[in-house]
Amino acid sequence: MSLLADDTAGMLRSNGIGVLVNKNPAPASIALFPNALIETQTAAAARIEETGSSADVNPETMVEYQTDELVLDHGSLSVNTSRGLRVRVGCLTVTPANPTEWTHYDVADVDGKVTVSARKNDVNIDARSSSSEQAKRPPHSNRITVREGEQKSREDKCGAGDSKSPHSPGGGPFMDSPYVKWPAVGIIGVLTCWALCRGTDANPLSPAAP
Repeated sequence: MSLLADDTAGMLRSNGIGVLVNKNPAPASIALFPNALIETQTAAAARIEETGSSADVNPETMVEYQTDELVLDHGSLSVNTSRGLRVRVGCLTVTPANPTEWTHYDVADVDGKVTVSARKNDVNIDARSSSSEQAKRPPHSNRITVREGEQKSREDKCGAGDSKSPHSPGGGPFMDSPYVKWPAVGIIGVLTCWALCRGTDANPLSPAAP
């Protein structure tokens, strides 16, 4: 019971069948601490509870618990919060638009497609990109808002990087590196010498070798 008074800990409640915490079968009620991994099997469900927030973990779902966010690997969650509890899925983060107001929203991740439904109040979806161009943009430039009663979907993948990445053959700084450039120059010189010398031996009547 003392754990219930600790805002840094949550509680997981379930029927204890088909629910795992850190790969171990979960009892009907168990304290959750940051980085706890929760898995529900087919026909199993659970509820995460903490001060000011709760989240229903639906069947066939894997989620990591953090005190201020839930990291959804796959499956679906239904979140009720008055403390701005957010859900992160891949490169997407779903956050209540008004963190201090009661907000109810659903997040589902199926086959890399994230669907967000705003049941009560609005939520924002922020996308993080691996692209260097995207990184230079102002914060929240990749934000979309799901209004109460609406549903929107996005891919959970990060944006593609530049086509000439530092590690891409034939592109960008990779070919500018002295570790690549000078050996390449040496190889070209050897091949040129080999071709000229071979040409000299093959044609003894040439002006170069009378």
